[in-house]
Amino acid sequence: MAEFNNVCSVTEMPEGDDAKRSFHHRMFLEPQEKKRSMKALVVKQAKKTCSCTPAKVKDCVFSFFPVLQWLPKYKLREYLLGDIMSGVIVGVLLVPQSIAYSLLAGQEPIYGLYTSFFTSIIYFIFGTSRHISVGIFGVICLMVGQVVDREVQRAGYELEPAALSVLTDTATYVNTTISPVNQTSQKLFCDKSCYAITVGATMTFIAGVYQVAMGFFQVGFVSVYLSDSLLSGFVTGASFTILTSQAKYLLGLDIPRSSGIGSLVVTWINIFRNIHKTNICDLITSFLCFLVLIPTKELNEHFKSRLKAPIPVELVIIVAATLASHFGKLRETYGSSIAGHIPTGFLPPRPPDWNLIPNVALDAIPIAIIGFAITVSLSEMFAKKHGYSVKANQEMYAIGFCNIIPSFFHCFTTSAALAKTLVKESTGCRTQMSGLVTSLVILLVLLVIAPLFYSLQKCVLAVITIVNLRGALRKFKDLPKMWHLSRVDTVIWLVTMTASAFISTEIGLLVGVCFSMLCVIFRTQRPEAPLLGWVAESETYESLSAYKNLQTKPGIVVFRFEAPLYYINKECFKSTLYKQTGVNPVWVKAAKKKAAKRMLREKEVDSGGNQTSISMDFVSEPLEFHTIVIDCCAVQFLDTAGIRTLKEVYKDYREIDVQVLLAQCNPSVRSSLIRGEFFKEGEDHLLFHSVHQAVDFALGAQGHSVTSASK
Repeated sequence: MAEFNNVCSVTEMPEGDDAKRSFHHRMFLEPQEKKRSMKALVVKQAKKTCSCTPAKVKDCVFSFFPVLQWLPKYKLREYLLGDIMSGVIVGVLLVPQSIAYSLLAGQEPIYGLYTSFFTSIIYFIFGTSRHISVGIFGVICLMVGQVVDREVQRAGYELEPAALSVLTDTATYVNTTISPVNQTSQKLFCDKSCYAITVGATMTFIAGVYQVAMGFFQVGFVSVYLSDSLLSGFVTGASFTILTSQAKYLLGLDIPRSSGIGSLVVTWINIFRNIHKTNICDLITSFLCFLVLIPTKELNEHFKSRLKAPIPVELVIIVAATLASHFGKLRETYGSSIAGHIPTGFLPPRPPDWNLIPNVALDAIPIAIIGFAITVSLSEMFAKKHGYSVKANQEMYAIGFCNIIPSFFHCFTTSAALAKTLVKESTGCRTQMSGLVTSLVILLVLLVIAPLFYSLQKCVLAVITIVNLRGALRKFKDLPKMWHLSRVDTVIWLVTMTASAFISTEIGLLVGVCFSMLCVIFRTQRPEAPLLGWVAESETYESLSAYKNLQTKPGIVVFRFEAPLYYINKECFKSTLYKQTGVNPVWVKAAKKKAAKRMLREKEVDSGGNQTSISMDFVSEPLEFHTIVIDCCAVQFLDTAGIRTLKEVYKDYREIDVQVLLAQCNPSVRSSLIRGEFFKEGEDHLLFHSVHQAVDFALGAQGHSVTSASK
């Protein structure tokens, strides 16, 4: 590895005046020895992994169950009041949202309550974030609902449920003694509602398995491909689909739910085709709910710093609407669609349908990725804000178990939700204990209050869902600011949003990821490559196109390439270098050869001296520079194509008497150059640690050659 030592040159001028004498000292760097024994590495890792000591077992258990770490240290007087207050408020907000979002997921209201209850308890045990609220999230519900509708249709069920829910029969089944005969008939009788939750629970189980596997194999890096602009565009695009899917409930229309590519357009076409069938009672109820909900939500946001707790307007709306529907007999009189019977208690646990796994395994992948990406990003954001740390892999375990375990209890997929997390934080949450309090509030509803929502109109639930989309739809107001900050991020946002809304949510996510990766590739394919000038009285060189009053050294061109040099941009590197220097060495060599041949031919025919002297003058015409310094500070790596390109540039310019020097190469690039045999024997001094050193060397070498020529 001695080649690394010769990274700076030593040049001494001929004897004469001291002012004309210059030294370029070498900088000696001794590389670290790299252990390349793979066997020793594997053995060491195996011993570390397989060793079992009491301390290691304790650390493993405490790491896997974070509740064992923080619960014994719980400060009762300091934390309890804030946790109870935030837990109760989030629980009160979560009840109507759980019922509303069940509609979005293609499920009955009771299953939304089950989901919120179980996930709150499980995250209390496995989660490391003190502030995030894990439960029902609109975009995840939409993606679940699309798969549920597809599988229900494949199974031959009608797309819309009957007015009377099968949960009446299910509740009877729970509250009666089951004989073997009844058990058999129950298995045979499973209508749309029963099959829908079977599909949802099976997909939830698979998504949870994916998330736990990601945590086990530590592949959380997948989330880095989901940038903030991509996720924001995806959520906004999905919000349009959510709004579209709920629009029919606002109007009281009985139309099939469209799924697949272009479902948004198809749904609106069906809505306008059936607009004459609008239920006036549902339309008026929706309008009144909007009139109350939107201003109250705005007041909550505007005065959130003054209010100790947000006004639970959703719960008030649900209670008022239920009472109005019940005593006004809106279903019997006007045919309004209602929530139907919501049983109390819990259904017996049931495993996922293993036969459905091949049908939903692929659909569960984007759901799992979106779920853990949102959960991890929110947990890290709030941990940083409040000065504590979270473990990303443990968060993946937590959200995975929040899906695996509830899937046996008739639940569907969940993740962290920003809106409820903000409420939880602003109302005094201190620890995960707040989630346990939330689950107790939902338990109270499940055991006592749930049947009272029988007469609740579905249009009220749709209004609650749509109003909660305001945050995502407001992103359009931020577009000018986003465009000013980064045009590329804005384009990624627009492409992802458009694809998610007008094609489908899953394809929109895939389009967004592919497009953002292409943007990265395009940025490195056509990077900035300026010429540099010297900042007076310093050793700094900056872009001539970006700054004024920079100086250039006579006969020296300094060029910076601001990207890795690899197979995608190698041609761009060469063409930009030739354009910036104004000299293409290949053309110069070709012109010299052509002029030499013409001169030779003219000599042979002895046609006169004037044309010959012109040719001779052309051949001997000197270039404006003698050295090119390539600043490699922004070149992170080289591949074989990049090394070959540098060799070609170095060789071509040397043939026209122009030397090429490399400066500020990082250790990876230097190592690649040496492995690729870029330097011939004795030429490794052409690699410099700074542009200033390279320029000094070039000036000294040129002065030396001029002095030698004069002698």
